[in-house]
Amino acid sequence: MQEKSVGVAYLLWLFFGPLGIHRFYLGKTVTGVIWLLTGGLFAIGWIIDLFLIPGMVETYNLRIRLKRAETVHAV
Repeated sequence: MQEKSVGVAYLLWLFFGPLGIHRFYLGKTVTGVIWLLTGGLFAIGWIIDLFLIPGMVETYNLRIRLKRAETVHAV
């Protein structure tokens, strides 16, 4: 798995935000489906995500780094 980019997440948010594509990109499948079915929680969640994306990307990337470290230490 590769780390994700804040810039790409924002582009996905801008063009496909109400469909939740940025959430799928960041591994948040359940909320991605909710966004898809509700139009980004009726656009309110879509706007809130404008501020949450940097933290979501950081959390995703931290999980990736931890998995890599576990793999290295397990070998």
